[in-house]
Amino acid sequence: MGRRTFLAVAGWLATAVVATLIGLAAIRLVGESLTGTPGGVRSQEEIARALAEPVPTGTTAPGGAPTGAPTPGTDPGGSPSSPVSPAGPSVEPGNRRSFSTVGGSAVAECRPGGVYLVSWSPRQDYRVDDVDRGPDDDADVTFVGPSGEYELAVRCVDGVPVLDPDDD
Repeated sequence: MGRRTFLAVAGWLATAVVATLIGLAAIRLVGESLTGTPGGVRSQEEIARALAEPVPTGTTAPGGAPTGAPTPGTDPGGSPSSPVSPAGPSVEPGNRRSFSTVGGSAVAECRPGGVYLVSWSPRQDYRVDDVDRGPDDDADVTFVGPSGEYELAVRCVDGVPVLDPDDD
């Protein structure tokens, strides 16, 4: 019976080793595709170049809605708004700038037809009430939420979008 026991143990060990090696190979192949960076690791210069490229218009958000589209379930209307207190514009590549209010933020750019809202996003607990996307002499978006209405209006000055504080 010693020989049978030896063969059983040897067979079991061989099976365990083969199963372990197959498992490790499978994990390595799947793991690289799940955790690896597509295209490899990028340098700071490559990232800066990628961020400097213009964003194509007509793209879609993760939910499938076009970027800059009003939030589903909102009722666009033309009601007056309170003054904007921007957190300050940030300059983006080319003639694009982003602007922010208590109610939300927007990205605008100057085009041959005038200023154009590329995208907008309400903050949490706010919704989009009205949008005049442009291109036109001015473009605006109104955010409504618990602390009131905030209109973000922009226009072009020398080919650069600026906040329009005198929008009526």
